[in-house]
Amino acid sequence: MVRMPLTPLDAERGRCLGAVLRRARGARSILDVALDAGVSPETLRKIETGRVATPAFSTIAVIADSLGLSLDEVWSEVASVAAAREAVAAPVVAAPTASARVRRDTLSGEHRRVAGIRRRA
Repeated sequence: MVRMPLTPLDAERGRCLGAVLRRARGARSILDVALDAGVSPETLRKIETGRVATPAFSTIAVIADSLGLSLDEVWSEVASVAAAREAVAAPVVAAPTASARVRRDTLSGEHRRVAGIRRRA
């Protein structure tokens, strides 16, 4: 299986995920949490440091459970931080010009229905 290269957003989400898990771990040792979750301490360390940006869902589920976090809490925090950073880094996109707009008369019936455009009489 060939893995696709990570996008900058994927890498950022991985770093955010690691930070969320590290904060939740608090004073507990990596060894304690890893043994409780049934993963290797090295895997947990790599996730916390962002070296594994896209860990398996099941791995995150068992780690979150051992830390007393719900997956909803983890995802909402990761998504909000990543979205905020993405918004800061997002380029400003200009509105499409008249030449870039699709002409009404070139749309098929199905496309008109989806777009909510009525045919001119």
